Amino acid sequence: MQPASSKGYGVLIAAGGGFQRIEMAMEAWPAAYWLVERGYTAYMLSYRLPGEGWNDGHNVALQDAQRALRILRSRAAQVSVLGFSAGGHLLAMAALRPDYRSYPLVDALDNQPARADSAALIYPIITLEKPYTHTATHKMLVGHRATGAQEAAWSVQNYVRPQTPPVFLVQAEDDPVSSPQNTLIMQAACIRERVPVTMYRYPTGGHGFAMGRPGTPTVSWPGHYEKWLRQA
Repeated sequence: MQPASSKGYGVLIAAGGGFQRIEMAMEAWPAAYWLVERGYTAYMLSYRLPGEGWNDGHNVALQDAQRALRILRSRAAQVSVLGFSAGGHLLAMAALRPDYRSYPLVDALDNQPARADSAALIYPIITLEKPYTHTATHKMLVGHRATGAQEAAWSVQNYVRPQTPPVFLVQAEDDPVSSPQNTLIMQAACIRERVPVTMYRYPTGGHGFAMGRPGTPTVSWPGHYEKWLRQA
């Protein structure tokens, strides 16, 4: 979706759904409209799901995210990602490993890294390591028989490096799906590697509040995000 007057800034959006579905109507579309109103070009990622029977199984969503980032890099001067829940996990895994090749070279676009200039992760799944193994994301990406090494390989915090782009985190303390520890774990990893990190936490709001749940303090996060995105 393109604004009437573009800033030359593209934002890749990935909705959540535990890698079992994609919450486009609840998360991606509202975010896209919000961004376009503010002059950003919004790209909504409709990614393949591990349970759909693809040959590459749990890798397919990451392949789609990396390819999308490469397409955006060819179109926009600046590229940011905005991921919700499992979509936050997906875009973080892509953005934090720009040189990782999850699929064979397709064309010239794939010669460039799948790099983002900033990453906003909203009530994200960050770690699949114990004791945070209850999520649908864990089930769909590694399964209940996963080894510690497999869980670590799909945990975002293990890929934070000094060159990681600035990170923006949002979570409610009463989130029943993504443990509030997820954003704390990500914040700690960023601080350790001296990566700029901004976090907003709210006492109520639950999970899946998208651009803010009316009647809860989560309605304020988009305003903070707008300021951060201008500066990131």
